[in-house]
Amino acid sequence: MYPGVHAAQTPDKPAVVMAGSGRVLTYGQLDDNSAALASALHGLGLRKGDVVALLADNAAECFEVYWACMRSGLYITPVNRNLTADEVAYIVNDSEAKVLVVSAALRELAEKVRPEVEVAGAYSFGGEVAGYDSYEDLLAGAGPRLSDQPRGSDMMYSSGTTGRPKGVRQAMIPIQVDQPGDPITGLLGGVFKCGPDDVYLQPAPVYHAAPLKWSGSIQALGGTVVMMEKYDAEQALALIAEHKVTVAQFVPTMFVRMLQLPEEVRAKYDVSSLRLAVHAAAPCPPEVKQAMIDWWGPVVFEYYGSTEQNGITFISSPEWLQKRGSVGKAMIGVARICDDEGNELPAGEVGTVYFERDARPFEYHNDPDKTREATHPVHETWTAVGDLGYLDEDGYLFLTDRKAFTIISGGVNIYPAEVESVLTLHPRIFDVAVIGVPDAVMGQAVKAVVQLKDPADASAELEQEIIDYARERIAHFKAPRTVSFVDHIPRLPTGKLVKREIEQMFKDTEVPA
Repeated sequence: MYPGVHAAQTPDKPAVVMAGSGRVLTYGQLDDNSAALASALHGLGLRKGDVVALLADNAAECFEVYWACMRSGLYITPVNRNLTADEVAYIVNDSEAKVLVVSAALRELAEKVRPEVEVAGAYSFGGEVAGYDSYEDLLAGAGPRLSDQPRGSDMMYSSGTTGRPKGVRQAMIPIQVDQPGDPITGLLGGVFKCGPDDVYLQPAPVYHAAPLKWSGSIQALGGTVVMMEKYDAEQALALIAEHKVTVAQFVPTMFVRMLQLPEEVRAKYDVSSLRLAVHAAAPCPPEVKQAMIDWWGPVVFEYYGSTEQNGITFISSPEWLQKRGSVGKAMIGVARICDDEGNELPAGEVGTVYFERDARPFEYHNDPDKTREATHPVHETWTAVGDLGYLDEDGYLFLTDRKAFTIISGGVNIYPAEVESVLTLHPRIFDVAVIGVPDAVMGQAVKAVVQLKDPADASAELEQEIIDYARERIAHFKAPRTVSFVDHIPRLPTGKLVKREIEQMFKDTEVPA
């Protein structure tokens, strides 16, 4: 299904409720506006397989753009609003987006991006932005609804080990938008029994894959999405109580923030309406997960997946209590564990995590080499994203490491090579490695390990200078939180960093809260 089905039956029902402003977007409005945008995009010359880029805050219009793409065979590429203008422009251009839609709430960033991108049309909603035409005028001037509505898809961007963002191009399902076949919608509707009576709390940035696709699936099933403009722990609890939220999705850091609230604050809010509290995106410390189960009961569920969406595992609270540390059994795809030569390994042995699908689920846009690297050497429908783990004798997956040493901070992937390439240019740095160190709140924090040209320069002032240097050149969340100075950075004769040795040096380091 899709919003048009529900608009015909319950046009005044809220499809989206904005948590802060209370603004409501009804199913009738979502259907009308997304249909108008789909028609307008068609009028601009966009056809099946073309890309629309979206740079926005958490706003109701994001779902109009999403459903316009879903009902006209287009790809939607949401762009992280915390990136620099150069980083945003790279993604827009690399995706070959024909149209860029921005929010006036991001006016300063959007105006910096506009001269750097080549698109057929650029539009802003919620206010005027220099260099952009009116989104509202675009909808108002749209032609008749399209009769052909092929199901679209998303193309998210995920950085590779080189640090350059790579587009994850999903294979489009050969169906019309009102036909069954979308796997996430099938998962929510079939396994989790989501439907029109559900209220879904969406607390995360909607430019991420899970918040966007899970919200879209709730709308496909006729439920209501309550979207937070920005996450706040106490507000999340208040919204659960106020809207009688039944389904919600969090990253572990959000759980930590809730648990840090005073007991009397947590006790103020009735969360008994929750029947499904999902967490994902980063490893959840067992103590944090246990505390949430103790507080909310056995409604805490976990899934493991990736931006590539090549497979998903899932584990319930009762299962996790029996299989502590597991991320569950595969629900989309079949989990396979293989050695470096591609041989499948028996239960208990650690190797690369692959998912087997009926067809290749994705490719990296403009990067056939990376696509090949993610594909099993023999089985073309087995793909991996660089995680290591093992299956136990009952088929439960346990993750042990990440091949690319990706840092996951607050549910966000940070790629060390990109940070290293920036810091290498600092005039007083001779060599540098970037690693993740434990952080009680964020899971991991970025640390730069630096070998100076002159060791006598090491100081607290230089540490801050290096941090500021990085923040001026890349998004702040990628910049190091701390810097340690060492006499030598270990490398192989090939020049490759010996990351495991560096991580061992700082394994007991924890960033202060």
